[in-house]
Amino acid sequence: METPGAGWMTVGGVRLEYAWHGPAPADAPTIVFLHEGLGSVSTWRGFPARLAEACGCGALVYARSGYGRSDPAPPPRPVGFMHDEAEVLDAVLREGGVREAILFGHSDGASIALIHAARFPDSCVRAVVVEAPHVFVEECTVASIALLPERYRATEMRAKLARHHADVDATFGGWTEVWLRPEFRAWSIADLLPAMRLPVLVIQGDADEYGTTAQVDAIRASSSGPVEVVALPGRGHAPHAEQPDAVLAAAAEFIGRTAIAPD
Repeated sequence: METPGAGWMTVGGVRLEYAWHGPAPADAPTIVFLHEGLGSVSTWRGFPARLAEACGCGALVYARSGYGRSDPAPPPRPVGFMHDEAEVLDAVLREGGVREAILFGHSDGASIALIHAARFPDSCVRAVVVEAPHVFVEECTVASIALLPERYRATEMRAKLARHHADVDATFGGWTEVWLRPEFRAWSIADLLPAMRLPVLVIQGDADEYGTTAQVDAIRASSSGPVEVVALPGRGHAPHAEQPDAVLAAAAEFIGRTAIAPD
């Protein structure tokens, strides 16, 4: 893998699309961005580069298998796919040569970040920022996802997603199928949270149709490390896109205070 720039890294025989912004890992800590369930490298737009510059860090943004321009993921996705992706993340950190990491995860990516922080306590990760995380499955989440197939067929949703994914139908179908599977209702990472000792910043909009503050409460109640919360009134499932300046300021202050050693 070459940094900085953009290209592909190979992890476990799977080619993953990535982009790198700012300093190389030998020169500064690295913020690693983990996208949402229908996200990719490009759906983050300019936010990773802005946050990296504000913190004096590098930024590694990658697309999981089945997303963006990364290799396809064999269907169907297992119920434990986010646990599997936490293991892939550990390999991504090694492949990228990351020495000190801050994880920034959104939605499914936030859950993957939390799983990694709990299951890999000896990794190079120093702090975690999560937006709209899923700790367990809420009825509102399932109900909102159940509405998406019709939107995908009847609106411009498919065309918009196709700008970001090589095989948009496989990406959309694979993600919605696993979330709507009856056995997925029992999915939870609550049992892992006591093992999480890293500083965590949770960012949650109170108008999020895919999750409520019950997710935030679960993290705050069960994590063994310090948990800080930024609540954004009137904001939905993607705070970094809806209110980027506020999210950037909160994340940069948190990262600077908890994960970057003073000169």
